[in-house]
Amino acid sequence: MCIFCDIVEGKIPSTKVYEDEYVIAIRDLNPQAPVHDLVIPRKHFDNIVDMAQNDDGTYAAAVFDAIAEVAKVEGTDTGFRVINNCGADAGQSVMHVHFHVLGGRKFEEKII
Repeated sequence: MCIFCDIVEGKIPSTKVYEDEYVIAIRDLNPQAPVHDLVIPRKHFDNIVDMAQNDDGTYAAAVFDAIAEVAKVEGTDTGFRVINNCGADAGQSVMHVHFHVLGGRKFEEKII
């Protein structure tokens, strides 16, 4: 059972920031910045590698369009950070590809 699939299907409530036919964007429950949203494809892909191998580019393009729209909606389009953890060794805790969009403050150049 995938928690993000349940969120996409409306089985688990979430605070939606953006949605279209391919993507849903929700507020993160444990924000790491004043703005911290998750952009999640509606179709289940385990990670970026899975998406690259099993998507014709439709979902990948939709994700990037959604990231730009989320930044605009949240007022962070002049500066924001996008993070994707790919695999357990990288800290991916939900095995459904998703992208963190963080903003609302100035970030340092160093990421880690």
